[in-house]
Amino acid sequence: MLMNIAASIIAPALPAEAGMTEEKLAGMLEVPPQKEMGDISLPCFVFSKLLRQSPQKLADQFAAAINEGAGQDGEVRASALGGYLNLTFDGARWKSVIVGAALAYGYGHSQAGQGKRVVIDMSSPNIAKPLGIGHLRSTMIGNALANLYAVTGHEVIKVNHLGDWGTQFGKLIVAYRRWGDTAALQNEPIAESLRLYVRFHEESEREPILEDEAREAFALLERGDEETHKLWRFFVDESMKEFHRVYDRLGVTFDHYTGESFYNDRIDGVVRELENSGLLEDSDGAKVVRLEELNLPPCLILKKDGSTIYPVRDIATAIYRKNELKADEILYVVGAEQSLHFQQVFAVLNKLGHTWANTCRHIPFGLMTVGGKKMSTRRGKVVFLEDVLNEATERALAIIEEKSPSLPDKSRIAEAVGVGAVIFGDLKHHRQLSVDFNIEEAVSFDGETGPYLQYTHARICSLLRKGNYEDLRGQGHLVDGAVLASNEAWECIKTLSRFEAVLKEAVSDNEPFVLAKYLLAVAKAFNRFYNSGKIVYEGAEPAEVASKLALAAATRNVLKQGLNLLGIAAPQEM
Repeated sequence: MLMNIAASIIAPALPAEAGMTEEKLAGMLEVPPQKEMGDISLPCFVFSKLLRQSPQKLADQFAAAINEGAGQDGEVRASALGGYLNLTFDGARWKSVIVGAALAYGYGHSQAGQGKRVVIDMSSPNIAKPLGIGHLRSTMIGNALANLYAVTGHEVIKVNHLGDWGTQFGKLIVAYRRWGDTAALQNEPIAESLRLYVRFHEESEREPILEDEAREAFALLERGDEETHKLWRFFVDESMKEFHRVYDRLGVTFDHYTGESFYNDRIDGVVRELENSGLLEDSDGAKVVRLEELNLPPCLILKKDGSTIYPVRDIATAIYRKNELKADEILYVVGAEQSLHFQQVFAVLNKLGHTWANTCRHIPFGLMTVGGKKMSTRRGKVVFLEDVLNEATERALAIIEEKSPSLPDKSRIAEAVGVGAVIFGDLKHHRQLSVDFNIEEAVSFDGETGPYLQYTHARICSLLRKGNYEDLRGQGHLVDGAVLASNEAWECIKTLSRFEAVLKEAVSDNEPFVLAKYLLAVAKAFNRFYNSGKIVYEGAEPAEVASKLALAAATRNVLKQGLNLLGIAAPQEM
């Protein structure tokens, strides 16, 4: 918000030939590296060539114009240093304006993406396999992005593109027919399916013919064999029950569950389109689209036995999302190891004349390990996501029992803290970095953790109750910026003012980390303000208390919104 205010002050001081709107100008503004330089900076280098003057001279001119105009009221000062125009806000009015705005519902929201429909492909687990800790990344990065796109004006459609087709099912079917236990499968479908899948890979190393049997079993499934399809349907239905239970705990919902099998009746059309376009070529009996001109390996469309492979299904999927879901943008929140695959898929779409493929974007993320070890379903090395959530919740409950034994509804709060700790433990990292998950560190109430943010929010709620903030508001006490005179209060207010810009940046970069990092800055700024002087104390003037509590309430609003956007609950008590 302060950026917008600064832009409105700077814009009249710029010559018309600079061609600057307030919106464009706001996007160029920066926070100076040192507080002594001011509150907001404009680098003038960009204007130097256009206006044929040095950046320093332009900064001097702009500062003089502002000080002669808006600066005359003494509430804003302009200065020039090193080619930068710096603004310092001195008046109480700006504090009142920003805090008042930050108290409102929907503060920070914008309509930057109005009129755009975004389809987000996220989570996408494989049927008959457990949701492991590695699935956390696609699920929660995707969920946070969906929330961020929504509050910046986009229409969002969340799609769970289930891995419910492919040779893996041939392997599972062969394993079940050879070593399966029907009672065990019905009792624990996911655990038993994983056991069978692991055994298949162990046995196939000694008996390679199993791989041929698996390919034949999948070919039977593709041809519609009734018995094979019935078994496949059982695996799908039981898996969905397991997935829903974990998604409910994470607070994640989807608009569509459309697995790879959903697009089966569209694949033949894609293959014909490729053939008619002269793009499909033979390669040792398989069918490929060559992409040498893009320095990419050929994109495999059909295997030697004529069965499909996932690139052609993803091509059919993209076309469906564009034509049927009317997507303006399609985001694929999928691990970085699939980068080449998406390059190939988008390239084939472009060669088919679907230029909208340029609006398809792969949103890659790094690997999640536990104790430095990579997960592998083939080897049975899987850390179940539900087990991690359970352990985090148990640890959170133990901390609550120790620190707040009389807290009501402890189990519910422990669930919110434990699950929130796991989510924030992921999202606080740049998505493209690999993450080695440490549950003890994630559940800590100290440091850069989810529980730290939740505790700060709960602490503010307690402060507002103690100070009877709602009663003071009801008595007509407004925010008086003059009361918020400390440096700590102003730094907290400036941090709150950045909320809208942070949300836009997180969407622009497709990076929830931007918001996670910002929320830590908000919490730290508030805690410095909280510790800098008394807020509620005996003998204090109601107007003073009301203004300080208003800043606390504004901080609570931003923390709650931000946590919710990341998919994390914000308890009022802890």
